[in-house]
Amino acid sequence: MDNRLAYLDQASFLGLRALGHGPLTQFTWIYDRAIDIDGLRRFHRNLGYGLLGRRIERSPLPFARDRWVLSRGPGELDIAPTPRRHADVSTWAYERAQLPIDPEFGPSWHLGVLPLENNGTAVSLVVSHTVADGLGICLAIADAVEGRTRNLGYPPPGSRTRRRALLQDAWQTAQAVPEMARALIAAARLARRNRQDFASSVASAPACPLAAGDDQAVVVPALTAYIDLAEWDIRAKHLDGNSNSLFAGFAARLGVRVGRIRDDGLVTLVFPVSERTEDDLRANALTSAVVTVDPTHAASDLGDIRVKIKQALIELREKPNEMLGPLPLTSMVPKRVARRLAGIALSTVDLRIGCSGIGDIDPAVNRPDGTDADYASLRLIEPGIKKNMLERFGGQLFLLSGRVHGKVFITIVSYHVGRENSKSELREVTSRTLAEFDLTAVID
Repeated sequence: MDNRLAYLDQASFLGLRALGHGPLTQFTWIYDRAIDIDGLRRFHRNLGYGLLGRRIERSPLPFARDRWVLSRGPGELDIAPTPRRHADVSTWAYERAQLPIDPEFGPSWHLGVLPLENNGTAVSLVVSHTVADGLGICLAIADAVEGRTRNLGYPPPGSRTRRRALLQDAWQTAQAVPEMARALIAAARLARRNRQDFASSVASAPACPLAAGDDQAVVVPALTAYIDLAEWDIRAKHLDGNSNSLFAGFAARLGVRVGRIRDDGLVTLVFPVSERTEDDLRANALTSAVVTVDPTHAASDLGDIRVKIKQALIELREKPNEMLGPLPLTSMVPKRVARRLAGIALSTVDLRIGCSGIGDIDPAVNRPDGTDADYASLRLIEPGIKKNMLERFGGQLFLLSGRVHGKVFITIVSYHVGRENSKSELREVTSRTLAEFDLTAVID
């Protein structure tokens, strides 16, 4: 099999190495009772026999694509020895996210359990985003819960001799020259079309984001809101929208409250769009759609936002994201240049709001021990991100939503330059924004 990384996965890995940190995906389940620990151990074991059962092995050629190799993950389930309060679950979840994860050296994921006072239990799965995106992780979880193990055909680490690896990678890279030539043309076309923006970004981007200013790591405030699914759908229909447009409208109004609004009064929403197909082995099977909306009446009428999202998705199907055209060049980029390009990329997304809506999640995903959890949520988190990077590039606001077990969850990660940036402040603006939409929620 061809076990080389897809171009977007190669770019993700290169960005991780260039910046020194990268995004993680964390799934958290909360049970108001004790769990079936044997069922959870089966789930843990099965996770290593699916999309998560792999890690990256570097090519000996610096300009060749790297490869996936077999890796089952941690050998043991990590169970905390001391129970904690329900109120401490979010703190514990962040502690879990800070534990070492590496898509090359492993582990690329880990699973932890926290006993809670009054007989409850929390479970956390943390995965490197370089190994799987949100939908990929949901599919891997569903497979593991239902006992579906997959032989992905990956070789064990170190199965190629250095000589064979050099010859094979050189030959496959040579075969890809026409594809790289087309990517070079696409890159040149993009550069010409966006010459002015690109030049200003280059001028303002730091040569190394980790070297300038305050390099202190920041704990970015984050929380999760759980809303009754029936209440959510009724409200969306009442506002002439649907679940996606209600999520977008909520994100837009929250963006206004935390200051992520453009000079013209509009907000820019970026929606990851899955391209995952059956038996797709890509880690990041994604593209994105950008939608600019007027947030003024979002809490009273979602019609315009719904139409704009629909138009953006239609345009994306008819004309694929041109930013993906240069990706075949990724493996040819030296680390020093990649670090600078990462700075340029970050400097061009100022004030955008990330809106990742997974939609209806397979009910099996809510059953890591074989039974339904009372609460489940998924979030994107980046422990180790530096204050100078966040402030240099205008902060961040990222929301992720899904529908499972009769609830809609919305996870929010927010950092705004010049604000308090506390969890209590984020909770307050989230509550106010929910109230604008006449929605009630359990927050964290």
